[in-house]
Amino acid sequence: MGLLDRFSRLVRSNVNNLVNGAEDPEKVLQQTVADMQSDLVSMRQAVAQAIATQKRTERQSEQAARTAQEWYSRAQMALQKGDDNTAREALTRRQTYAQTAQTLSAQIAQQKDIVGQLKQNMMTLESQISDARTKKDMYIARARAAQSSARLNDMIAGTGGSVNAFENMESRVIDLEAQAEVSKELSRDPLEDRFASLEGQGNVEAQLAEMKAKMIEGS
Repeated sequence: MGLLDRFSRLVRSNVNNLVNGAEDPEKVLQQTVADMQSDLVSMRQAVAQAIATQKRTERQSEQAARTAQEWYSRAQMALQKGDDNTAREALTRRQTYAQTAQTLSAQIAQQKDIVGQLKQNMMTLESQISDARTKKDMYIARARAAQSSARLNDMIAGTGGSVNAFENMESRVIDLEAQAEVSKELSRDPLEDRFASLEGQGNVEAQLAEMKAKMIEGS
C-alpha cells in the first residue's frame, strides 16, 4: 500500500540522515515515530471509509434484491389475473433489479478483500510503531551516551596541552635548580674551603686524643 511504502522510504531517509550526522539523532527518531503515528491515523481513516462503503453497498444490494422480489410478486399477481403484458413488464423490471443486486454482490466481495487488506496493513503498522517506540528510547539513550562520551573525550583531549605545559614547567624548574647549584659551587671561596678542611681535621685530632686518654685511664 502507498502509506506503507511512504513509511519505508521515510525510515530509510531518516536512518541515512542519522548515520551521516546530518540531523540530531533524537530529533530524527522523534519525528519518525510522529510520522508513523500520522500514517496510522490516515490508515485508520481509510479503513473506516472502506467499511462504510462496504456497508452502503450491502444496503444497496439488499434493497435491489427486495425490489426484484417485489416485481416478481407483481408479475405473479398480473399473471393470475390473466394480464400477460403486465406480467411481462413486471418480470423485466424484476430482472433489472436482480442484475443490479448481483453486480453489487460482486462489488461487496471485492470491498471485503480491500477492507481485510487495509486492516492487515493497519495492524502491521501498529506493530511497527510499537517496535519503533521501544527502539527509539533505546537509540536515544545510546545517542546521548555517545554524545556525552564524545564531549568527555574532547575535554580530555583539551587538557593535553595543559598537562604538557606542567611537564614543561617541571623540566624548566629542574634546569633552574641545577643552574643555581652550579652557580653556588662556582661562587664558593677556595680559601674558606681550605680553612673549613683544616678545622675539620682539628676536630678529628682532638677526638682521637680524647679516645686515647680514656683508654689509658681504663687500663
